[in-house]
Amino acid sequence: MHKSKRPALKKTVEENQDDALAHKLASLAIELDARKDRVAKTDNSKNDEADFHRLIRKCLQQKKDEALQEAIDIAEESDRDACRLLRENIEEASENVVFRREDGRELEVNAFVVPLFARSGGGLRAEQCFQDEEAFDLLRTSFLEAQLESRDASVVLVSHAYHPDEIRGITYSQINAMVREAYDSMTRKKAVAAPAIEQSMSGWPESHFAPDDVAVELRFLLGFTLKRMDDPFYQVPKKEAAADAYFETRAKRFQQWAQQVAPLVKRCLVTDGRDVEIDFLYQDLFHGGTARGFAEYDTLQMMAELHHGLDDHGIDPEHAHAVVGPTDIDGEMFVRVNLHANADDALLVSSEKAIGTAGDWMSEVEDACDALTTIGVKSVSLAMKFDADGNAVDVRPYKR
Repeated sequence: MHKSKRPALKKTVEENQDDALAHKLASLAIELDARKDRVAKTDNSKNDEADFHRLIRKCLQQKKDEALQEAIDIAEESDRDACRLLRENIEEASENVVFRREDGRELEVNAFVVPLFARSGGGLRAEQCFQDEEAFDLLRTSFLEAQLESRDASVVLVSHAYHPDEIRGITYSQINAMVREAYDSMTRKKAVAAPAIEQSMSGWPESHFAPDDVAVELRFLLGFTLKRMDDPFYQVPKKEAAADAYFETRAKRFQQWAQQVAPLVKRCLVTDGRDVEIDFLYQDLFHGGTARGFAEYDTLQMMAELHHGLDDHGIDPEHAHAVVGPTDIDGEMFVRVNLHANADDALLVSSEKAIGTAGDWMSEVEDACDALTTIGVKSVSLAMKFDADGNAVDVRPYKR
């Protein structure tokens, strides 16, 4: 009889090591957050900061995503600010990698996304996407020609429109591996394998839109930029007014780009001549851009639910008032919107939107209030929270 227990023992040791690594990372995040306001750094704090970044890189390179997530969970239970610090540093390390060349130059590669909403009859079809090679090539080069990236930089774009499920499936270590693969493809003369990028295109789920349905779908363009660390194009001015002007100029260039490339993106998304309306969200690094895309999608879903609720009761938006506030549902935080009839205060419809990983619920509340204005609701109140029974607590008029 075979009685070997070695594989199970090895797994236990690895799990214990990962658990210890997660606790160490969480502890360092809590320590560093506690010291963040100190002007002078001691040797101990410098060593802790170096260990913090080293452990994050170790987890990414060794594909220890469970350890990273466990560290985030541990930090969140103890200190939300420390959790935010940890999450931001993991995200930054995963989507940005600095490479030192033999000649001493430092090059950075980062992963970016452009979220977009495609409105079409019958919905997008995976087999039609990115079949037009000419349109794809023009789309890729447009990032440089429109100066969304430096003319001295290199850009590669993945020939794929990522479904939200595919983007959610990309782990910290996977996007880090994808960045490294992109670096190899942009710096080597011969074609190189890119298994992490290939695996990221896992496929869209089956579409349930009928041919006569009007579908609004979220997709992501994913690309990588290779640039010099000292490229002046990316240097943000230190003075506040100059920095504001810098970002305003970049935003205008993006708006112009979005108008120019919309026909190219349509050619990349459909091949049967159907009309597709494209609305772009601002280009951002991988994690910030995906979070922005999901947040906007959740807001659109909330607007649809509220609008349908009003229609079901035959009430115009101006004859309803809203109460907005945070609520806890099974341990997760959401922003809830309740719409009530002005005539008798009856509850017409309720909708929730998840609060993003940054945990900024006031920002989510403001987004919800903007959505209410869009559908025509003029009277809005703010609740400190909704209790376990769904009752609004400490309600007062909302003022931005």
